[in-house]
Amino acid sequence: MHRPFFILTFLLAAASLGHADEGSRYAIAIHGGAGSAPTSFSKEANAERHASMKQALEIGVGILKEGGSSLDAVEAVVTFLEDDPQFNAGKGAVMNAAGGFELDASIMDGKDLSCGAVAGVTTVKNPIGLARKVMTETRHVLLSGPGADTFATEQEVATVEPSYFATPAAKKAWEAARARQQSQSAAPLESSHIIKGTVGCVALDQAGNLAAATSTGGLSNKQFGRVGDSPIVGAGTYADNRTCAVSCTGVGEEFIRRAIAYDIAAQMRYAKTSVEDAVETTLTERLKKGMGGIIAIDKDGTITMQFNTGGMPRAAADSSGRFDVLWAE
Repeated sequence: MHRPFFILTFLLAAASLGHADEGSRYAIAIHGGAGSAPTSFSKEANAERHASMKQALEIGVGILKEGGSSLDAVEAVVTFLEDDPQFNAGKGAVMNAAGGFELDASIMDGKDLSCGAVAGVTTVKNPIGLARKVMTETRHVLLSGPGADTFATEQEVATVEPSYFATPAAKKAWEAARARQQSQSAAPLESSHIIKGTVGCVALDQAGNLAAATSTGGLSNKQFGRVGDSPIVGAGTYADNRTCAVSCTGVGEEFIRRAIAYDIAAQMRYAKTSVEDAVETTLTERLKKGMGGIIAIDKDGTITMQFNTGGMPRAAADSSGRFDVLWAE
């Protein structure tokens, strides 16, 4: 006579376990910029880049595994990559046509569409941190140039001399770009001009919230004052709990024209397209070959990392045990 009660108890326990498993789900993906293939770099350089991507992934996983927010995870990962001179973000950023540095970044919370961005900052050590301050400490979305640098001082965000960002690799790329410009005056943007090292991260936390962050130094030898897609919410960065989180890398002008990051979310929301198909369609039908790469995570934790360039350092992990670092593998 106790059998029905036993069955009911068993079913309730199973349901409870299922919800617990669902509640502990998380996922994260990272990119280190779409551009040249691993064969363009030395074995040592490839090993160093692989190691940095692995460490960045461990940082993000550590936050999410302990129940931290997706917003904290993407900021921490991008901050780490901004401090690594191998990437075109923060230290290691490329030089503009005037020989200076103008950095861009954005961050977005999929829970309520909160977002913040900075463009053309010149003294901010970690632009992604300042972008989050714009989101949380102002009523605005995007601050640029001297106003953003002043805001950093007001918020007591770490600042540096512009020379901090300089690296031999950035100077070499700048000199090569200037030489190319002189031999091909007014040449259009092509794959050889692609950002090599823009960084980004997308994540889903255990609470079911999505977030995205992107940071860059832009295009080498870019015109003074140029702003690409990285600080433009909807172009280079987007997150919405109803669909996905997206971070882009590539020729920013093309991503801005097509509102690429938002378009992926829109394909999913209105056409019920999967995140994998939305990204694939974007890279094969909306963007020319050699224009860039995209990482995205949907609301269920499905990860996709795709590009139409020679290569893109990328990494992904989730609560199922996946832990992949893909570069010169």
